[in-house]
Amino acid sequence: MTAPVRIAIVADIHHGADHFTKKGTAALGLVADFAAFVAEQKPDLSIDLGDRISDVSREADLVLEQEITGALAAVPRPLYHICGNHDREYLSVAENEDVLGQALGHETVDMGGWRIVLWRADSRIRRPGGFLLTEHDLLWLAGVVRMADRPLAIMSHVPISGHSQHGNYYFDRNPGSSTYPGAARARAMLRAATVPVVWVSGHVHWNTLTTVDGIPHLTLQSLTETFTTFPEPAGAWAMLELDETVAWTVYGRDPFEVRLRTAVTARRWITPLPPFNENPETNHDARQASRAVD
Repeated sequence: MTAPVRIAIVADIHHGADHFTKKGTAALGLVADFAAFVAEQKPDLSIDLGDRISDVSREADLVLEQEITGALAAVPRPLYHICGNHDREYLSVAENEDVLGQALGHETVDMGGWRIVLWRADSRIRRPGGFLLTEHDLLWLAGVVRMADRPLAIMSHVPISGHSQHGNYYFDRNPGSSTYPGAARARAMLRAATVPVVWVSGHVHWNTLTTVDGIPHLTLQSLTETFTTFPEPAGAWAMLELDETVAWTVYGRDPFEVRLRTAVTARRWITPLPPFNENPETNHDARQASRAVD
C-alpha cells in the first residue's frame, strides 16, 4: 500500500491593511506560523489558493506581493501558487509570475496515486461584469477530466459548487461574486469523471463541504478572516490527506474536519428531474388530463 498524499493548503492571506473583517496586519506572522507547521508536518507539497494581498494600487500591490512572497519563502518546497481576484485587481498574471518566480498557468502534478490539478482559471473581477470563466479555462478542465486515469484533487481560487452563501459576511447579499457565472458548465464537465474527484477552493472565507454529483467541494477559511472568530483572525490552514480516504483537517481558531471514503467520490448521481410542471409523472394537471382521456 502506498503512503497517502499529504497537501498543506493556505488561502486568502490578505496581507495588507486591516479591512472590513480581514486582519491583514496579522498576515506576515500567521504565514510564519504556517511555514513552521509545514516544516514540522513535512507534507508532499503545499498550495497557496490565492488572494495573497488586499489590493490598493498597482505600485502598492507590487510591494505587498513582494512582502508576502518573502514570508512564504520560509515554507518548505514544493509550494504552488494560484492567483486570487485581489492578486489580479491591478496586477497581471505575468507580474505575479515575476514576483513569485513561478509559472501560473494551468498545471497538473502526479503524486502517489493521485493527480493534483491546479486550475488557475481567470480570477480577475471585471467592473462591471464580475468574474469571467473563459472557454479556454473550461476546455482545459474538460480535457483533464476526460483523460483522467487516476483520482483528481482539483485546486482553484474561486469555488464552482454553487453552494449557499447564507450567513456569509461578504457573499450573503452578494452571491454572484462568490462563484463564476459559468460554474454550472464546469460542474457538468465534472460529471464525466469516472475516477474519484475532490475539489478545494478559497475565496469565500469560510469552511464548507458541499457535495454535487457525488463530488465533495471543500472551501477553506481565510488565514486572516475574523467574521467567524471575532475579534481574532481565524489563522486557518488545512491538511488534505489522500489515499483510500479523503481526510480534510482545518487548523486554527475555526477548526473543521471531513472524512470520506475515496471510492464514494467516484459515484455520479442520477440527473435531476426537470421542473415538476414539465414532467407528466409529477404534474398533477397532466395526470388528471390523462385520466379524463382514459
